[in-house]
Amino acid sequence: MDALILSRLQFAITTLYHFLFVPVTLGLSIFVALLETWYIFSGSYEERVRLKKLVKFFGTIFLINFAMGVVTGIVQEFHFGMNWSEYARFMGDIFGAPLALEALSAFFIESTFIGLWIFGWDKLNEKLHCLCIWLVAFGSNLSAFWILVANSFMQHPVGYAIEDGRAVMTDFVELVTNPYVVGEYSHALFAGITTGGFLVIVVSAWKIASDEASRDMFIKTIRRAVLYTLVGVLGVMGSGHMHAQYLAEANPMKLASFEALWETENPAPFAVIADINQEARRNDSEILIPGMFSFMVHNSFNGEVKGINDLQREAVEKYGSGYYIPNDVRGMFWSFRAMVGSGGALLLIVLVTGGFVFFCRNKIRDHLCCLKFMPLLLPLPFIANSAGWYIAEAGRQPWIVVGLQKTALAVSPNLSAGEVWITLIGFTAIYLFLAVWAVFAAVMFIRRTRITAEE
Repeated sequence: MDALILSRLQFAITTLYHFLFVPVTLGLSIFVALLETWYIFSGSYEERVRLKKLVKFFGTIFLINFAMGVVTGIVQEFHFGMNWSEYARFMGDIFGAPLALEALSAFFIESTFIGLWIFGWDKLNEKLHCLCIWLVAFGSNLSAFWILVANSFMQHPVGYAIEDGRAVMTDFVELVTNPYVVGEYSHALFAGITTGGFLVIVVSAWKIASDEASRDMFIKTIRRAVLYTLVGVLGVMGSGHMHAQYLAEANPMKLASFEALWETENPAPFAVIADINQEARRNDSEILIPGMFSFMVHNSFNGEVKGINDLQREAVEKYGSGYYIPNDVRGMFWSFRAMVGSGGALLLIVLVTGGFVFFCRNKIRDHLCCLKFMPLLLPLPFIANSAGWYIAEAGRQPWIVVGLQKTALAVSPNLSAGEVWITLIGFTAIYLFLAVWAVFAAVMFIRRTRITAEE
């Protein structure tokens, strides 16, 4: 493999590692803040003692995840100089602004107030201490906003001009208010709420089943986590539907690719499964739901959706000869179905769990074995997040910045395949070790911690 393919693989691996932890940070930070607010306004002494332990319990899980997110995220910054120097040269004037703001505003808020929150127990006023974790949650989600502002420009460039072969910013407000940001950020925010909330559901279910001393407190917690996660799942579905409709205007090639729609259709069917032949630009066989794709895009079972082949011809007319179809339509097609399928399964699990903990509380002790197996379902939101990120990024290929710079022209010109192999193997091994350690540390902490009324 050449340096270009290896650099893409390296960035994909580090991004997927990083994105395992980012949604948990976004969602769990908010939930911990809500827990501490519950603690502040609680009544009896015994409940306050248990709630304080509960906040510290989920706060510790959050801190382990936060540390992993920081470690895996820092390396990505170096990729732009090491592997993608031509991209940095071409895009630095625009891409650097939101990255700088992410560091100067969001990361400073996170790092400052997470320190105050960790060491401020029994030193700060309760409400001031609670404000610290709310500011951590705000900073974490603000960080995601600035990163997605930069990413949205790559997907749908706005507020720029080309000068001396470089993209320069002409309108910062237009960059920040890019309509693409709305869909990407809302989807990421609700995905974070879903992931963080489902993690709390799984941990609470396991503690209810295996820790009798803590059972009552985790029954109360799982009820709140169900409502929190339900907001996230419904928000993900709504924002995803909204963003898919926007893609019909902003990036129709991506939209057609994750549905493997090769020819323009009106009405357009939804392919449940398909045998995709990318070389021949067709599906050799497929099972279709008539009109469903049109409904997804137009809220009507009638409506034209452009196909990949027509969009390829339009791209050739606009940009010149070349291949403008994403090089992994098959992977995008099945990743989209993995994302949607995982989301549907999460909604069903949350509804069933909610019905159980709200309406069958007296029977919980008779079904502890079911709750003990809940950790087996924990991968679902991570599968959905990773698949969603993959189709978001693979769908803009062959562009690194849609319409402005191709990925093949963005790689560092003096980079050798051997150099990338060394860092690729190194990063992958280190990240794997850190991920295993983080999971092990979290599991051991969860197993040994008890939430009781004793000081």
